[in-house]
Amino acid sequence: MAKIITRAPGKLYLAGEYAVLDGCPAIVVALDRFVTVTITTSTTGGTIRSKGSYDNVVHWTRVGYEMVLDYRDDPLQYTLGAIRVAESYLFDKGIKPRYYNLTVTNGLASKYGDKYGLGSSAAVTVATIKALFAFNGCALTKDLLYKLAAISHMRVQKNGSGGDIAACVYTGYIAYTAFDKDWLQEEVNDKKICAVAEESWPKLNVVPLTAPDDMDLLIGWTGIPASTPKLVDENAKAKEAKEARYDQFLSGSRNVVEGIIEGFKEKSLAKIKAGINANRKLLLDLSAFTGIEIEIPLLKSLIEIADKYGAAAKSSGAGNGDCGIAIAANTIDIPQVYKEWEEAGIKPMSLKVYRK
Repeated sequence: MAKIITRAPGKLYLAGEYAVLDGCPAIVVALDRFVTVTITTSTTGGTIRSKGSYDNVVHWTRVGYEMVLDYRDDPLQYTLGAIRVAESYLFDKGIKPRYYNLTVTNGLASKYGDKYGLGSSAAVTVATIKALFAFNGCALTKDLLYKLAAISHMRVQKNGSGGDIAACVYTGYIAYTAFDKDWLQEEVNDKKICAVAEESWPKLNVVPLTAPDDMDLLIGWTGIPASTPKLVDENAKAKEAKEARYDQFLSGSRNVVEGIIEGFKEKSLAKIKAGINANRKLLLDLSAFTGIEIEIPLLKSLIEIADKYGAAAKSSGAGNGDCGIAIAANTIDIPQVYKEWEEAGIKPMSLKVYRK
């Protein structure tokens, strides 16, 4: 094949943030903005290029089964992590990957390089693995893609839940419960990648959801980038000191998210909105006892404006910036909501749910 082009969508969390890291369910949605990976044939060496607000190139070759970079610095860690996992799987299967030039184009950030909080690292990982399998003529199921991407992402980020990867792979709205991270770490340490990727993963659960016909998803960007790994680390430290309080948060989050999932199944917009409002209150309580500022002033403004028009709104993901979401009936005056968001310094995002 002369050229392979793949892509993976961005995502946002609707509910279940933070608690998803401790085995509780969450709801994640894939969105129609993408990371694109392009692979072209090479011969005795290759390049990995990242295109966006900057253009960076790493040259590489292969010594035996190992990819060897020309530079000690590794600015493309998620792409390289995905390559290593995908190629390990292919080598395990007796397939020798060909040389290639690979280019990543990140559409999940602004032209100035500001990240929207749409899960670019997960999308890069997923699109890269898809591209490598297609380039080498190998079949790839969604379940295998998810597991390879989750292994790769865990190696790089270490503290993620995998929900963003699940949204990229399965698309649309999904209910997600994370795999047992300790189990997976032990498996990866003891077994070949192909063996781990092809076995059943404890606790992992992904269920597609269909939104009610009268429901709209509104998204606003604060313009303030947040670091999810950093916030997750801060939360981990805080929950050790407030274990009993954190257990109450987990129990509350599980009940609320399960209620929202039922709302999706029953096509009840009222039930979904009630759950979104309840999840916001849980996150505010979490913020109060951990000291993490999840709902910054711009997110509070986003929520209050949406509430005026009967929508249910909250921060998305780790909070502290990035995006907020609002669940609304499609009969409300959405242009007016967007106008007031803009007046408050919030950028409405013209994103739609992506399903494939």
